Amino acid sequence: MIGRDSRLMRWLRRQRHHWLDGGLRQQPQGSREGGEADLVRRQYLESEQRFRALLESLPKVAVQGYDRERRVIYWNDASTRLYGYTPEEAQGRLLEDLIIPPFMRDGVIQAHRAWVEQGQEIPADELELQHRSGELVPVFSHHVMLNEHTADPLMFCVDVDLSDQKRAHRELDFATRFDRLTHLPNRQSFEEQLDQVLAECSRQGSSVVLVYLDIDHFVEINDALGYEQGDQLLVEVAHRLNRKRRASDIMSRVSGDEFVMAFPGIHDRDDVPRLIHKVEEAMRKPFVLAGRRCKLTACLGIAAYPENGESARELIRNADVAKNRAKLAGQGQVVYFNQRLHDELLHQHRLADRLERGLEQGELVLHYQPQVSAMSGRIENLEALLRWEPAEGPPVSPAEFIPLAERSDLIHRIGDWVLEEACRQRVRWREAQLPLERIDINFSGRQITHPGVFQRFEDCLERHGLGPRDIGIELTENVLIEADEAVLEGLRRLHHLGFRIAIDDFGTGYSSLSYLKHFPVTALKIDRTFVRDAPHQPEDRAIMEATVFIGHRLGLEVVAEGVENGEQLELIREMRCDLVQGFFFFRPMGAEDVERLLARMVPGDGVLSS
Repeated sequence: MIGRDSRLMRWLRRQRHHWLDGGLRQQPQGSREGGEADLVRRQYLESEQRFRALLESLPKVAVQGYDRERRVIYWNDASTRLYGYTPEEAQGRLLEDLIIPPFMRDGVIQAHRAWVEQGQEIPADELELQHRSGELVPVFSHHVMLNEHTADPLMFCVDVDLSDQKRAHRELDFATRFDRLTHLPNRQSFEEQLDQVLAECSRQGSSVVLVYLDIDHFVEINDALGYEQGDQLLVEVAHRLNRKRRASDIMSRVSGDEFVMAFPGIHDRDDVPRLIHKVEEAMRKPFVLAGRRCKLTACLGIAAYPENGESARELIRNADVAKNRAKLAGQGQVVYFNQRLHDELLHQHRLADRLERGLEQGELVLHYQPQVSAMSGRIENLEALLRWEPAEGPPVSPAEFIPLAERSDLIHRIGDWVLEEACRQRVRWREAQLPLERIDINFSGRQITHPGVFQRFEDCLERHGLGPRDIGIELTENVLIEADEAVLEGLRRLHHLGFRIAIDDFGTGYSSLSYLKHFPVTALKIDRTFVRDAPHQPEDRAIMEATVFIGHRLGLEVVAEGVENGEQLELIREMRCDLVQGFFFFRPMGAEDVERLLARMVPGDGVLSS
């Protein structure tokens, strides 16, 4: 607080004497005069003390008082904290020399004069005033004029510090426009930037190449090393990509492990492979994670303006389509978007909708293909095969709709339906006393990793009164290779309970025979490609013989798939294969045809009656 002789205090004292004198003159004569005067003086002193206490108790509200010439007559502690001057340093100095930035000084002087001379008030507003250090301070400033129409007007400025609010606003703006981890623009900001780039390239008649990058198996890195190491990897990828870009290039982290880069100003399409090589080169050098060097790959989807999209959103979407196709092709693949990809994506989307409706409307059916004893010709088991027969249009191949169901997660609902239908059919044939051992159903890799899948399998069999001899399961060897410990533990439980677990399409995956001693399986199904070529290809024949020999030594049942002629059957019999499945004996057939077939079998022998 400026000393007792300050202009503010002298003004307050003059106002007090004027008010007290006026109050005393209005008092009636008599004994009450002295007592009432003391009361008035006491009330005013209390009011003055409250006023001074109020000014000094506002930690973030800076109050300054200025005389007619804009010289400081009052300066509270909050003003010191806000602008850096002590009351003694501020006393008597001009407003414009203390806290007004140079570019505002003329305007402030004119506004003050207009208020003093013409009564034009200075409106409250957000300003940036100047700290003693020269830095600008954001404030909300309000102005009050006392003694406005006298020769000695006083102006008080009430400034509220907005630094925290402005900082929070900047942080919020950053959070809504930039990625917290890599500090790259987020997808929304990137789209806005890209639309501006496309507009400029349109005026220049140049092209833009957009690269959509997806790190291969990033989820496995997070699972194995933890999210902290995963975050460090993403930051390093961002740094590497950033070093490869030109000043005009823009980039973004659009999701967890996905980045996009836009290269504008392309006039020669021969430059595109060079740009792609730059991105690939950023990933080529090994990364260091948890103190170990590891190599990573990424799939790239490429789209170009204007051929593959005229807006940022369309261009990003089409590059994403190409990236997804690259991921289907394998690690480190690069795919360029074209109209065929777009049309196929649209077809897949519509087909997925039709498949979901087909499931709800009963268009899915099970066909069954018998597995026959290679030696006796006796029908031992049936494999359930899913078919889709739409109410309108031709049947849809399982090779088309099953991968689609897996990508859309519809496979779990379909898998539950298959299990229920196979169990229902097995109960019906058992009640009809038809000679049949077991129905085998297929589980995909996506199904088997779904939580609770084995419990639902057991619950369904229990609900229908079926056991391990009634229903078996088939899995491809790649599903088993990629299975985690939880999946293997579930399979071990089923194996222990006596369920048949077969490896389907054996020999086409990436496993070695040594895996067989670790997998809880009971049967091998030799893939049809070996059966087809074995009579004339010594290599395929050798593989089949080795598979049958090792399978039997491990106590496994061996099934030959795709047997279509007598020559193949004779060879399989020579190898002492257990079961045969193929068109030579039976094609897949509907439930009614299976019933007629089983009804013709001789009870006890399981062979067809004449």
